[in-house]
Amino acid sequence: MSAAGDLAPAALRAAIRRGDWTGPTAGAVRGYLQCNLAILPEGFARGFESWCQANPGVCPLVAVGKPGDPRLPSLGGDIDLRTDLPGYSVFRGGRPGGHVLAIGDLWRDDFVAFAFGCSFSFEGVLLGEGVDLRYLARGEREAIYRSSLETTPVDGFSGPLIVSMRPLRPVDAIRAIEVTARYPLVHGAPVHIGKPEAIRVDPDRPMETLGGISVADDELPLFWACGVTPQLAIRRAAPDICITHRSAHMLVTDIPVDTLRDRTPEDGLTPGSGGS
Repeated sequence: MSAAGDLAPAALRAAIRRGDWTGPTAGAVRGYLQCNLAILPEGFARGFESWCQANPGVCPLVAVGKPGDPRLPSLGGDIDLRTDLPGYSVFRGGRPGGHVLAIGDLWRDDFVAFAFGCSFSFEGVLLGEGVDLRYLARGEREAIYRSSLETTPVDGFSGPLIVSMRPLRPVDAIRAIEVTARYPLVHGAPVHIGKPEAIRVDPDRPMETLGGISVADDELPLFWACGVTPQLAIRRAAPDICITHRSAHMLVTDIPVDTLRDRTPEDGLTPGSGGS
């Protein structure tokens, strides 16, 4: 199999369907939009969509499915949400129900799917802009933390903001803020910079990490909104069933990230929207 960053999106999705790829998608198909996923019963869909719209930095919506339809053709003509993520998390009545590799046997006619941008998408952009992601050279990845920041509650959906941390030197941090601010559909600029104790985060105690983590003496921790946040909000709303991506196991789309520059959740993926 080709190196992860060299795969085409459709090739990676095909590998996932065959069961040849069951791990995280961080670093995979660099240059294309990766999405977080949430699938809820139709009775909860309107409330969840309103919560996303009230928290666009947390859940920058790029696609919403039709009831009962496992496809999101605007993100890829062959996408089947029942098979095309390398890992899913299932929640029942707001409680964790385990992880699965496919959800065909769980699919219902009243399910509505929501896809929203993931910060994995912008790492290739940062590298292309000359930002030195030294944590990658150290063999490390992002870590996620529960912060003391709160999302805006809507219709029973509420909860704390989960953040992903990337350590950067100050000169790279400045450039990273400038660059990611131009990509609000993949979370945009950081929500917090430095002083993790100010948001009650202990960098040595992440909720999850894909590998070792460290912040060098000449680096600052930068925190971006994380797509795991909705899982906590959905748990509070407690639908009888909800399915999400497993943390770090994203939906890889056919959308080039560079086409998302300056587009907002209100613009969506409509060609020609956004700034120059």
